[in-house]
Amino acid sequence: MTAPLPASPMVNATRFRAAHQATWERLEAIVTRIEKRSVRVLSEDDLLALPVLYRTTLSSLSVVRETSLDRALQTYLEQLCTRAYFQIYGAPGTAWRQLAHFFTTSWPKSIAALWRETLVAAGLGIVAAMLGYFLVRHDPAWFYSIIPPELAEGRDPSASAKVLKGVLYGGHDSDPLTTFAAYLFTHNAQVALFAFALGFAFGVPTALLLVFNGLTLGALVEIYVSKGLGAMLGGWLIIHGSTELFAITLAGAAGFRIGLAIGFPGRASRLESAIVAGRTSGTAMAGVVLMLLVAGLLEGIGRQTIEMDWERYAVGTAVFAGWLAYYYLPRKRHGLA
Repeated sequence: MTAPLPASPMVNATRFRAAHQATWERLEAIVTRIEKRSVRVLSEDDLLALPVLYRTTLSSLSVVRETSLDRALQTYLEQLCTRAYFQIYGAPGTAWRQLAHFFTTSWPKSIAALWRETLVAAGLGIVAAMLGYFLVRHDPAWFYSIIPPELAEGRDPSASAKVLKGVLYGGHDSDPLTTFAAYLFTHNAQVALFAFALGFAFGVPTALLLVFNGLTLGALVEIYVSKGLGAMLGGWLIIHGSTELFAITLAGAAGFRIGLAIGFPGRASRLESAIVAGRTSGTAMAGVVLMLLVAGLLEGIGRQTIEMDWERYAVGTAVFAGWLAYYYLPRKRHGLA
């Protein structure tokens, strides 16, 4: 007796298509609507059906791969599953919606998640600033150990009150003022970026950078206070410093998060722990870069247009309060959008 011939692969593929094509077509229609418009246009039934249709189509793809029914069918299902995956699990919406999501959710959420590290970074900076202040107050020679003479450019313990005041109220065309302000901004920007980038070394270089920056600030404050210009310096610094110094603190916090993840990974591997920490820290650092740009604008505009001390304090305080509210005030949780 002759054995029966195996069924034709094309017949099997045809039957398989007939049994499942309605599911694939519905999934494709839903995904296409999301791609062209938004997930908001879906009905409640389609929204609930989307993950079920995706899993069913994924199962169909597995069958096609295992049995090699039809190469064209396999390619179609692979593309459909990829499109559906990105709509369900990937970055939602258009570039504009992703950008809006970054500013409204991702950025402030990442900063808020670093609140413990932020307190540590802020504490280090404050203690170091106090140390720098009292070291220079006790012995002015410490100033030259903290801030090199070529960077101080005459703004040191030997400078007169008139010279120091000229830095704060030098007018629109003051070259020394411009140079000094540019130095401060460049220095702080470098500290912020390096504090984050060197966090992988268990956070030690990050801590040292924060301490060094605090010592520099404290030494600078002391020479102005000793000449009776402390309140004026505070007004000059707070316009951009409330943003700039906060950005440095957040960069240090991001560096600490990575350093802690590598040093104390818990049950996960060091690589996995670093990847998880890197997502939060990387998003936070994207925001820190934007904060540094804002600080540069505030420094330029504030220095050139605002010369009343009380106005400088008001602007700086308002900006700092705005950052705190943006990062730490509770937000409503939104569903899929």
